[in-house]
Amino acid sequence: MKKVELTIKQQPELYLETENITPDAFAGKSADEIAALNVYEGNVTHKLGDFFSIAGTPGATAADTQIVVNGNLERVKWIGSRMTAGEVVVESSMDMYAGAFMAGGKLLIKGNAGHFTGLGMTGGELRITGNAGNYLGAAYRGDWRGMQGGVLRVNGNAGSDVGSFMRGGEIIIGGDADVHVGTHQEGGKIVVKGNAKSKVGGQMVKGEIIVFGTIDVMMPGFAHRDNVDLEVDGTKATFKRYEGDLGERHPKSKGAVVYGQLYIKQ
Repeated sequence: MKKVELTIKQQPELYLETENITPDAFAGKSADEIAALNVYEGNVTHKLGDFFSIAGTPGATAADTQIVVNGNLERVKWIGSRMTAGEVVVESSMDMYAGAFMAGGKLLIKGNAGHFTGLGMTGGELRITGNAGNYLGAAYRGDWRGMQGGVLRVNGNAGSDVGSFMRGGEIIIGGDADVHVGTHQEGGKIVVKGNAKSKVGGQMVKGEIIVFGTIDVMMPGFAHRDNVDLEVDGTKATFKRYEGDLGERHPKSKGAVVYGQLYIKQ
């Protein structure tokens, strides 16, 4: 795998939208061609080379390309969005929309990630060593399709609305999660290894939510069914199993009603 290193050399006055920082956009290009790719600051179009120095050579394909992004990226958005293959390593915290609509490859953020990380993600692996903001793996505003595939892992805590409208894939949060985990969830799995606040699984239709810690306030639409032994992300434990949201519409499979599954570690 061939590597391209970007180092930010000028901070934007506003926020910089960098949807072209992907192996797909870099593959097969020269350093000059990469520098000429568009980035956006507000309503002004700039070139990637205006803000980043560029070293190295990408592979001929996205799958053979690794991008390493250095420097203070807290005002930089959209790194890794819509990537389908290859690797991106962000060596610091960054702002919103990391890995949005990501379909494949690997994205590693060595720090915190802003809101809407993994927005509408359909595949690939996205890992955050720090904390994540709100709407992790959720749907775009006004859309009903949240995360549909892939694995999204956060070592730290996550904000509100994790997995809103989630339809597939897996979100694993090493710490705590704020309110509204799995709202309108229609598939996939959310694991919270710490505590969760209120409104977990509100209007949930299908899928799984697994909480290792406590939930501040349980939704009234979940009913305790039994206790089960599970192995979750390498940990074996006994969990209380709830079904819900009983107040929401639910499909049938082979004549039986399908409910969302909420597990809380005993």
